Amino acid sequence: MADYSMYHALGQGEQLDPNDPNRTSQPAPQQFQPPVATNPYQQGVGYGSPAPQGQQYYGSPPPMGGSPAAAPGFAPPQDGGLASQMAGMSLGDGQHTARRKKKDRHVFHSVEAPAGSSQPYNGIPPAGTPATSFLNADPSMQPGGQFIGQPTSPNQFPAPVNAPYQPGTPATSAEFAARGGQPDQGQAPAFVPASSGGGVSPDDIPSVPVSRDVPQQYYLSNVYPTFERHVPPPATVSFVAYDQGNSSPKFTRLTMNSIPASSEGLHSTGVPLGLILQPLSRLQPGEMEVPLLDFGDVGPPRCRRCRAYINPFMMFRSGGSKFVCNLCTYPNDTPSEYFCATTPQGVRVDRDQRPELTRGTVEFTVPKEYWTKEPTGLHWLFVIDVTQESYNKGFLEAFCEGILAALYAPEGGDEIDENGEPRRRIPPGAKVGFVTYDKDIHFYNCNPALEQAQMMIMPDIEDPFVPLSDGLFVDPYESKAVIASLLARLPTLFADIKNPEPALLPTLTSCLAALEKTGGKIVCSLSALPTWGPGRLFMRDDGKYPSGEIDKKLFSTEHPAWKKVAEKMVAAGVGVDFFLAAPSGGYLDVATVGHLASTTGGETFYYPNFVAGRDNAKLSLEIKHTVTRETGYQALMKVRCSNGLQISAYHGNFIQHTFGADLEIGVIDADKAVGVTFGYDGKLDAKLDAHFQSALLYTTASGQRRVRCCNVIASVSDNARECMKFVDQDAVYTILAKDAASKLASTSTSLKDIRLGLTEKTIDILAGYRKNFSSQSHPPGQLVMPEKLKELSMYMLGLIKCRAFKGGNETSDRRVHEMRMIRSIGATELSLYVYPRMIPIHNLNPEDGFPDEQTGYLKVPPAIRTSFSRVEPGGVYLVDNGQQCLLWFHSQTSPNLLVDLFGEGKDSLNALDPYSSSLPILETHLNAQVRNIIEFLKTMRGSKALTIQLARQGIDGAEYEFARMLIEDRNNEAQSYVDWLVHIHKGVQLEVS
Repeated sequence: MADYSMYHALGQGEQLDPNDPNRTSQPAPQQFQPPVATNPYQQGVGYGSPAPQGQQYYGSPPPMGGSPAAAPGFAPPQDGGLASQMAGMSLGDGQHTARRKKKDRHVFHSVEAPAGSSQPYNGIPPAGTPATSFLNADPSMQPGGQFIGQPTSPNQFPAPVNAPYQPGTPATSAEFAARGGQPDQGQAPAFVPASSGGGVSPDDIPSVPVSRDVPQQYYLSNVYPTFERHVPPPATVSFVAYDQGNSSPKFTRLTMNSIPASSEGLHSTGVPLGLILQPLSRLQPGEMEVPLLDFGDVGPPRCRRCRAYINPFMMFRSGGSKFVCNLCTYPNDTPSEYFCATTPQGVRVDRDQRPELTRGTVEFTVPKEYWTKEPTGLHWLFVIDVTQESYNKGFLEAFCEGILAALYAPEGGDEIDENGEPRRRIPPGAKVGFVTYDKDIHFYNCNPALEQAQMMIMPDIEDPFVPLSDGLFVDPYESKAVIASLLARLPTLFADIKNPEPALLPTLTSCLAALEKTGGKIVCSLSALPTWGPGRLFMRDDGKYPSGEIDKKLFSTEHPAWKKVAEKMVAAGVGVDFFLAAPSGGYLDVATVGHLASTTGGETFYYPNFVAGRDNAKLSLEIKHTVTRETGYQALMKVRCSNGLQISAYHGNFIQHTFGADLEIGVIDADKAVGVTFGYDGKLDAKLDAHFQSALLYTTASGQRRVRCCNVIASVSDNARECMKFVDQDAVYTILAKDAASKLASTSTSLKDIRLGLTEKTIDILAGYRKNFSSQSHPPGQLVMPEKLKELSMYMLGLIKCRAFKGGNETSDRRVHEMRMIRSIGATELSLYVYPRMIPIHNLNPEDGFPDEQTGYLKVPPAIRTSFSRVEPGGVYLVDNGQQCLLWFHSQTSPNLLVDLFGEGKDSLNALDPYSSSLPILETHLNAQVRNIIEFLKTMRGSKALTIQLARQGIDGAEYEFARMLIEDRNNEAQSYVDWLVHIHKGVQLEVS
């Protein structure tokens, strides 16, 4: 199978580069030129100049922009004027159809005319293309020539970054950001001229926003076939996957989609071999549902030796009476009820009617022998903190409103199912119960026959039990009146009692007793350090670290009782989600409290400075998301791989009793991902493929016991160099991040060592490429990056700057919270967390933020680099890192813009309400554009809700947060992007020499 023509285009023998997402056999589309509007806000920046060359808009056809020419002076001396100018950057069409010489994959081409090619983004427009502003080239360019003609456009390098900025042609900030933008081109490695004399321009270095926006363009009008294409789209791209028997990248991402045959080959690349699994991930509209298959009491066919489930890559032999396992090669007898004749080619006649033989991700309902206890609908237990702090902060009221909003659509809401009934937010069979606690525990009987809920107080917290036999768990729709009145009354009920100290552990122990028989999920709020009763906690972190580094003890729980409860919960199939609101940033011991959530597979939502007016919307949306996302409980997980490979580690939130045992997970939901790394226990055969299968056995929220199977295939190559073309960058840094977070949590490694380890890993990968795979000698002054890992260095720098790993002062609560979050989130959420998306909204084109006529998708303006050098005077920027979203205003923002955005009377920054969390709905064009863009961003994130927080320059404290998010600058106790690359380059030079 190593011959890609067999793989490619389902065996049509189309000899194309298997890597290039833009390669099609159709001629390129015609170009599209957006109309130019007049300039409403005269603030020094054009409001409607045409789209910049290197970056495109979501939603419009991809322009044919060629690569920009390098600024002269960075290239090593060479003869040939144009060639020497281009040599500093990776330019040219790096993957020709006809000629494929070795030297062609690299940059120092001789400039000769390659065979014509037909994809949209290489430097050559198809014949007959009119010269447009996207091509910024002079029309005298030779057809078929390798590079666009000499005169570079005026807005390609508008002005030096520090000079007072008044270009002749006003360039939009997006153009400004795209000065160094390069379309993603084939195998040619990227170069950063990094000579020790300094002089690296920030525009030559690979840009993350471009690497996201260009593929996004393509996937708006194309699906991603999971078997023909070998490298998945970047994690932040919205795409529709077509499952062809290989699992979609939404569920599984391999770090290398072509695997070296031996461990030496893998070692020479420096890349870890791993798999990111997000088994319950959400699908997009337009994707086929995961098929659910029922094999009755016998259960799905499985391999007798390794217990792998039936999948598309198992081979049927002997006329269909035997099937050979694709993982351990054991020939099994086909069960008689599953027998079907095969064609002469060995394919089953009914293959196309059987989803388990054609689809990469499937679900099987399983018979009784897979049960640990009788499956029932998911039992939700809402545990509400009613202490003084919670009441005073408005957290109690906000939490109760959030639960109401999560369970029931608003009155007169539009959520109605086919029968005209209000649509259920939680599936039939699922039940809810309510408990409140301060230094006592209060249970509520919400039986629908009662007029109002009955409260039962449990004062014995030394040995708590459950005082209710029935009535604690009820159907939320039968008892709607009782529940709604209870939640509305709770804040006033406890207004006068005001106990300052919560007893959390006894409460959770009694909740566990209530859920012991069925399993279920606890959603618990907490707003003060639980200092009462058994398992009480103390102020461990006073913010003073004499050694300079934070004490490792603060990263884990030292309390045996908490650890014991966590293990009991997992055994009972119970998980916890915590909503923690720290009073004015006070200490909550997240390390101990959150240990329960991270062990049981739950999640911690942390509000380090909860303000009732501002954060209610976020809290409410996050409770709703917790309740409505796909959730399973009592889960067991196992990953199997081909002979010759073995699992070396798992990273994520679960309990694994012995190495090699199944992972035990109390609850698992759509946003949780597990990382698995593999090692070799032999040599792989390059003629065969490597196979991976993950199986998750769980009970759904509606009470069905199922197995979700994800099957992944990768080719095997003797030449590790080939494998470098099939690396998935997002999976690589996600595995490295999860590995670092696990190390920090469970070993004695210090923070400094973790940061050094991440740096070393980056150097290893780049040095390995330089040493082993770059075919011709590069001048030592150049940092050579593999094409598929161009942006890896930026992402790794982002990891070193994130709160979990950064140097400097950071409270242990936030560190631990973000460290555990990294262990549990998938690639999409991590990608944004490490490199935020920053969109300028003061110079939107008139058609941005509205659906595009041609594709029907929203036109989202291109993101810009997160660096303060990209910020313009008078600019307004939306920065979203998947956890929080800031709207930053420059101190000289135009009053007209503020009025358009926030309405009459809001014409100065001081007039805005600092606690607003959303935009008002106004009739103005700009307001509608920004609201639409925010709605679009809401669809592209993990578990955290998107609400806006204002950051006005010189006014709001959130401005510090904005500065932290500009991760290309020097901040967070780490270098700027340029300095970091120079540092990495020195490391690579040491390694290579």
